[in-house]
Amino acid sequence: MSTTTVRGEIDAFLASQRLAVIGVSRDPKEFGQSLYRDLRKWGYDARAVSPHLTTIGDAPAYARVQEIDAPIDAALLLTAPSLNEQIVRDCAEAGIKRVWFYGVSDRSSENEAAIAYCREKGIAVIPGYCPYMFIPKAPFFHKIHGFVARVTGQCPR
Repeated sequence: MSTTTVRGEIDAFLASQRLAVIGVSRDPKEFGQSLYRDLRKWGYDARAVSPHLTTIGDAPAYARVQEIDAPIDAALLLTAPSLNEQIVRDCAEAGIKRVWFYGVSDRSSENEAAIAYCREKGIAVIPGYCPYMFIPKAPFFHKIHGFVARVTGQCPR
């Protein structure tokens, strides 16, 4: 997949308003909870998915994406690659059309089966990268990380 195609998928993903954030940690200091809270703060209708949580802050959390009470546009997976094939099957069952495998760089080689399943089901895929590098409202140090990654060719422009 070309970096131009990936960048188009990133822009389309970030234009989605209803997001599932799958794999949110129980620890409020962990990255996943920070990202989830920031997405909500920036106006996304983000829903936390974790089998270890029933609530996060003042919002409900869900054990599986299919349990979310309203249609979800896109899912951000903060999970281990070994879990992702089942998770994308859950996403397909829930009617989700966009999936982002969180990572600092391209994670295609870690998620080959999950990515193949997504493509077979017509689900758009972002194979890695950190959303903070692309969100205009992200803190400055994330923007620097994104800038350096783009300049060095490690992520799409």
